[in-house]
Amino acid sequence: MSNSDIIVSLDIGTSKVRAIIGEMKNGAINIIGVGSADSEGIRKGAIVDIDQTVTSIRKAVDHAERMVGIQITDVYVGIQGNHIALQTNHGVVAVSNEDREIGEEDIERVLQAAKVVALPPEREIINLVPKQYLVDGLEGISDPRGMIGVRLEVEATIVTGAKTAIHNLMRCVEKAGLQISGVILMSLASGVMSLTKDEKSMGTVLADVGAGATTVAIFDQGSLAATSTLPIGGEYVTNDIAYGLRTQTEQAEKIKLKYGCALVSDAAEDQKFKVVRMGTNIEKEFSQVDLANIIEPRMQEIFHLIREEVRRLGYGDKVNGYVLTGGTVMLPGTLGLAQMELESSVRIAVPDYIGVRDPSFSSGVGIIQYVSKHMKLRGGGGGSKKPAGRKSGAAAAPKPGIFERLKNMFSEFI
Repeated sequence: MSNSDIIVSLDIGTSKVRAIIGEMKNGAINIIGVGSADSEGIRKGAIVDIDQTVTSIRKAVDHAERMVGIQITDVYVGIQGNHIALQTNHGVVAVSNEDREIGEEDIERVLQAAKVVALPPEREIINLVPKQYLVDGLEGISDPRGMIGVRLEVEATIVTGAKTAIHNLMRCVEKAGLQISGVILMSLASGVMSLTKDEKSMGTVLADVGAGATTVAIFDQGSLAATSTLPIGGEYVTNDIAYGLRTQTEQAEKIKLKYGCALVSDAAEDQKFKVVRMGTNIEKEFSQVDLANIIEPRMQEIFHLIREEVRRLGYGDKVNGYVLTGGTVMLPGTLGLAQMELESSVRIAVPDYIGVRDPSFSSGVGIIQYVSKHMKLRGGGGGSKKPAGRKSGAAAAPKPGIFERLKNMFSEFI
């Protein structure tokens, strides 16, 4: 990458759309702009209304642009959902250089070879993640560039998704007037931001508890081993509050953010608030303990379902801890409740950058870190000559159609 590049991530969630602008300067990342907008047109992590989603994306991007004073043209988009699947594959090539030194071209060819896999017509490759390279049978190599060898192999995890979901996501971003530099699995991005090298090696569950869905990703032996999406999240807590206090959902969300506590034992009886009851103008007073009695059972259920899903994926006894992220885990008392329910070591991951020190930004910041770490080595991605996101002559050129670009994108992407 050049010594100063702009990387823009787009995290399209159920409650918020977030655009984050990261600047890569001499190998270090600085977050220079953040834009967010209420998410319309998304239910349980899936797009249900394209026009509303386009409006939300545009608002978030405009917000970020105003903060920094540049025009965003290119973005990396995060994707998640229960249509995501993982499979492993192997690629083998002969080293092409006469002196048998492995170069960029050889790595590119072996990754392309690993992408040759039989897929049903309704599925498409999203990401390819090398687990290890082998040079003449020598295992455990993370970067074979510059090594001498005759035969180069790669063991890789292929991330696939439903074409419909991918195309709808891309259509929304294109209709918002943006070019897509790449589509990245949220779990991979969050893993780069949230987990240490040891946590990835020893077996750790990364649970991203969003508003409409919870994504469970299991990292083992240094890479993503399994992922799954549960259709439950912070929205369900809000709905329970609205039902329990008989108030509007919008009011319930504000009460949750201001007075919410996930543990009854941590709540204060003397912390009082008033709620306008639905269908009347009458206000009724409640305490934080009343509110915690509604929140705790639902949060318990979320953690119970996470634990059951880890068991279903076959990792019940193989995980050494849980890392929580996502907007819902911000509720006070969540960590204590999670430790009791999951019966394991638990911590909450928060991005360590000014302006985004909040678990809800983990995926967006993770995308920027993932791009800077994994795509600078390859032909596509963040190593463009013009900084992605700054207006230039290249951005004014006519855009090819979405399906033509879809056809070519993944060969450039990795």
